[in-house]
Amino acid sequence: MRWTATTLSGELVRLERLGPEHEVGLWEASRDPRIWEWMSILQPQSRDQMHAYVEAALANAAAGDELPFATVSESDGRVVGSSRFLALRPEHGSLEIGWTWLDPQMWRTGANVEAKLLMLADAFERLGCRRVELKTDARNERSRAAMEALPAQFEGVHRRHMLVRGGENRDSAWYSVIAEEWPEVRANLLRRLGR
Repeated sequence: MRWTATTLSGELVRLERLGPEHEVGLWEASRDPRIWEWMSILQPQSRDQMHAYVEAALANAAAGDELPFATVSESDGRVVGSSRFLALRPEHGSLEIGWTWLDPQMWRTGANVEAKLLMLADAFERLGCRRVELKTDARNERSRAAMEALPAQFEGVHRRHMLVRGGENRDSAWYSVIAEEWPEVRANLLRRLGR
């Protein structure tokens, strides 16, 4: 069994299957260094580096390891960020949402809340997931607060979980939502979006 991505449409954002056509928009949306402060890779410093970022995501998608998305503003069609389904385990009904970033102009607009609603709905309702995981650098208070506001269940910190940004040790804070919790999480996200 192999999962595939589909376009996820909301009122604020649309998550499109990542493709080469998104590369220029991703480059333009990614210029603020605050985006990359807690990411596991360094900020792309050139169009060539952004090309490599997109190509790596597409290679992982072709291998069946990830389902990457470009986040597009519904109001003006601008690419404003990206996110992915990764750690795909269809045999266990489980995946992770990660590699999420947004142009800071979209922070506090509801775009991330709606993107999570769209992705969680797709995971639980179309793909039939039993569990969705999220993780972040344990020091990333902004991301942890966003996960707790879903609400996702905090599962603990994996110490020295991974090497990031060229060799730095990272402790990762892990969260999850399970299928039985999805209706409550969905209602909360809709409430936060005023729907």
